[in-house]
Amino acid sequence: MSSVAIVGAGPGLGAAVARRFGREGFAVALVARHRERLDRMVDELGGQGVRAGGFVADVRRPEELAGALRRAAGELGTVEVLQYSPVPHRDFMRPVLETGHRDLVAPLEFSVYGPVAAVQQVLPGMRRLGRGTILFVNGGTAAVPHPERAGTSVAFAAESAYGHLLHERLAGEGIYVAQLVIPGAITLGHARKDPGVLAEVLWGLHLERHGFRHFADDLDS
Repeated sequence: MSSVAIVGAGPGLGAAVARRFGREGFAVALVARHRERLDRMVDELGGQGVRAGGFVADVRRPEELAGALRRAAGELGTVEVLQYSPVPHRDFMRPVLETGHRDLVAPLEFSVYGPVAAVQQVLPGMRRLGRGTILFVNGGTAAVPHPERAGTSVAFAAESAYGHLLHERLAGEGIYVAQLVIPGAITLGHARKDPGVLAEVLWGLHLERHGFRHFADDLDS
């Protein structure tokens, strides 16, 4: 059995994606910083018939993240689908003229070092399977930088570039890489940004495997 690993799993989008992929027979590895939240999510998914496990890691600690994904693959099966979707910290979103070089360290750890560590950990398993999907989920500043959110604007741009490079390089190996840009907040009941709707979009990307950058909603919404 193969698994889907959701890095930055929370009770909104992460849980919705876990349910969607779980319905298709995937085991689910939930990766986040807080053990209690992970345990609650695992229990809820188990009650819905989804095999799941929680793995504690901070995405700003690459070795810790890689270790969590290694344990996930050992317990739940090779990671066939990796979703990288942690929510950035508010203190990353400083005005550009108030952002010094040290203020960019944490956003880059979060949005560049973390994704690279995660991909490098799961890629050998995908290659052994002969297939795989890597999904990056970002906010609107990944596509249009915002002068009041310099940290995420710079870091998401770097993450986007990394993802696009992977998309080009891995396509020939049966490994699909895509980015879903979600402008604004994920909102319950929203026609396009409800967690369940977004989970369906991500499942569709995994199935359809076409193009790199996709938008959940209009950028000016």
